[in-house]
Amino acid sequence: MRFVVTFLLILELFFIPFSDISASDRKHDRLKMIKQDLIHRDIRSPLVLKAFEIVERHRFVPANVQEYAYEDRPLPIGEGQTISQPYMVALMSQLLDLKVGTRVLEIGTGSGYQAAILQAMGAEVYSIEIIPALANRTTKLFESLNLPVKIKNADGYFGWKEYAPFDRIIITAAANHIPRPLIDQLLPDGKLILPLGNTRFFQTLTLVTLDKKGKTRIEYHGAVRFVPMTGKMLR
Repeated sequence: MRFVVTFLLILELFFIPFSDISASDRKHDRLKMIKQDLIHRDIRSPLVLKAFEIVERHRFVPANVQEYAYEDRPLPIGEGQTISQPYMVALMSQLLDLKVGTRVLEIGTGSGYQAAILQAMGAEVYSIEIIPALANRTTKLFESLNLPVKIKNADGYFGWKEYAPFDRIIITAAANHIPRPLIDQLLPDGKLILPLGNTRFFQTLTLVTLDKKGKTRIEYHGAVRFVPMTGKMLR
């Protein structure tokens, strides 16, 4: 009897389409990541957690590292760049305190994962990438996923005047100062988050809030390490 049951189970698995098995495995990985790496580390925003359940991180990394997509660590994406660890993406997203319809400017599109998370949270996302190959690759990826994120290949230091002002700005590369053009494109009561400090070593995750009188309030949220912002930032 035990042999018959075992045989039937094997037979049932054999006739499940491979795509269904793959989808189930990846969903399981996302839920495990959310519980283990986000909720247990004080990521509580329902918008953030739901976005991480929806967005498939393995689609944003090269095939040779997809098996590691749901581990809490950065991964190489080519061009000397990385996709940030899931916890850092979640923390920065949570600190932005988004609402549905919030207009967000992202500096450093990279793999597109951070932008996809923000879009899944209901934000209207504009993203600038300085490396042409990454900008082109991620534009095609967004098109294939039907994600309505606008991407521009340019130096993010100067922002995106055409669509300014923004409710929120997120910089996903290390900066040694806060670019004035970005502050100028931030709405009153807006927030800007970035890794601020020495671009070669470690930075401090810094949240800047602009009040109605144009004054800034700064909060610090721990040590981080990001790849350096290039272009005008390093000149």
